[in-house]
Formats: sequence, structure tokens, C-alpha cells
Amino acid sequence: MEQAVPLAVPLGQAEVFQALQRLHMTIFSQSVSPCGKFLAAGNNYGQIAIFSLSAALSSEAKEESKKPVVTFQAHDGPVYSMVSTDRHLLSAGDGEVKAWLWVEMLKKGCKELWCRQPPYRTSLEVPEINALLLVPKENSLILAGGDCQLHTMDLETGTFTRVLRGHTDYIHCLALRERSPEVLSGGEDGAVRLWDLRTAKEVQTIEVYKHEECSRPHNGRWIGCLATDSDWMVCGGGPALTLWHLRSSTPTTIFPMRAPQKHVTFYQDLVLTAAGNSCRVDVFTNLGYRAFSLSF
Repeated sequence: MEQAVPLAVPLGQAEVFQALQRLHMTIFSQSVSPCGKFLAAGNNYGQIAIFSLSAALSSEAKEESKKPVVTFQAHDGPVYSMVSTDRHLLSAGDGEVKAWLWVEMLKKGCKELWCRQPPYRTSLEVPEINALLLVPKENSLILAGGDCQLHTMDLETGTFTRVLRGHTDYIHCLALRERSPEVLSGGEDGAVRLWDLRTAKEVQTIEVYKHEECSRPHNGRWIGCLATDSDWMVCGGGPALTLWHLRSSTPTTIFPMRAPQKHVTFYQDLVLTAAGNSCRVDVFTNLGYRAFSLSF
């Protein structure tokens, strides 16, 4: 689906406008549909594009298969984060979270189901929401971003139930440690903080940049990505991408990757999609080979 061109742009300049828009596009967020056949990508213009991964990965795929099934305007500002439930796509922008029904989007009926705003300290505060995290056992959603706090929302009632405070700068990423249950958060302050969801208290802090083997001062101290499994955590950003043992707060493996890490999304085990400062989503059919790119 072609992106809409503002009415102020003469028709003869439509293609030029769209080319410039794609040139300056950044894709901030991705989420795979519950059925695993579609990928949603959100950009800096507030647009969400839905791609058919099954069509793009087919042996009979054509160039048209790598274009969006539908593109729609979701937020006034950038779509900083997204996550999928069994039925919904949740997207976050500046100070708001919206819900969309997957079944309606795929029918090109892109009408928001609801919109929620966390209780910020002042009405003038509209920070970006950089990360969304589902907590299935609680049926809740955790939001974090520019106000340096974690907000928990009950998905059944839409009410905000608690606020976790501790970070001193923007929060970039969240990860769930289900067995504990604990949430990990990483941000611009260079710290990964662990929160016990039962007590709503911080239980551990790892200041990654202070460890010499991880530190990369030329890239900064910020933490841009997190993943966790039981007693282990992987995090990266300004500091090197590193595997940590959480119980001992010890870095065990430094991965030899030069550029700062932001985010990636796994799809059906061996397929990986990655996006960033362009209008493209690169698709890897194994971890060492880029097969093709999807494009807004």
C-alpha cells in the first residue's frame, strides 16, 4: 500500500516526496503476529506497516511480496515500541499506548481499539515510551521510556497499578525473567536494574560500563538491548554485547561485535529480522546470511 502524500504536495512531486521520506526513515520497532505469518514494523513518521513473512519467504516470492500488505498512520510521532498479544498489536509513541486488532489490520481496517496514557507527574510531560513488555501471568503490560520509570498497566481493566522508580535517565529496553518473576530494565544511565514484581522493589543493579572488559567509552554507557533466561542475561548498547551470570553479577562472554546494539526479532527459530536507520527490514534466513529486505 502506498504511503499517503500530504495535500500540499503537487501530484507531480508525489514520487519525490515519498523517496525523500524513505531516505530519512528510521524503523524503531517490530512485532510478529500471533500466527507467526506477519511482521509489523513502526517508523519515525508514526506509520505501521504490516508485511507478510510467509509470502516473502515463499519460493515463489516476487518483489511485490516484500512490500507491505497495509500501511497506516498509527501515532502523530514515532512508533517507538510494539508488542503482540494473542489478538492485539500494542504500539507506543509519545506518552501513549494504542491497541489494534490483528484480524482487522489484515483486512485493512486500521482503527484503534483503545488508547491509554500513563499517569505522568505533570500534564506537560509527554515522554516517549521506548519499551513495552507483556507479563502473561499477571495479564499486564509494563511500559518504560523517557520519564525514567516503569509503569504497569492491567490489560483487563486498562488501569495503571504501580510505578517502579530507580533509573536516573531514559529507559531503552525491558526483559522478563518469568520464573522469578522479575523484570530487567536498561537505560541511558548505563545500568541494568532487576525488579521483583511481587514486592515492586529493585533487587539488583549492574552498572555495565564500570566493568573494564565491557566498557567502550567512545560509544557511551547506554544499554540498548536486553535478553534473559533464568540465571543469565545478555545486554549491549554502548558497552560491548556481553553474557552475564546474574547471581554473581559477573560478565562471562564478550561478543566480538563493533557497532552498538539496539534490537532484533527472532522468527521461527532460524529467521532473524533486523531494522534501524533506513526504510528496510533485513531478513536473515540463517544467522550469517541476509536473504532479502522488506521495504516500506
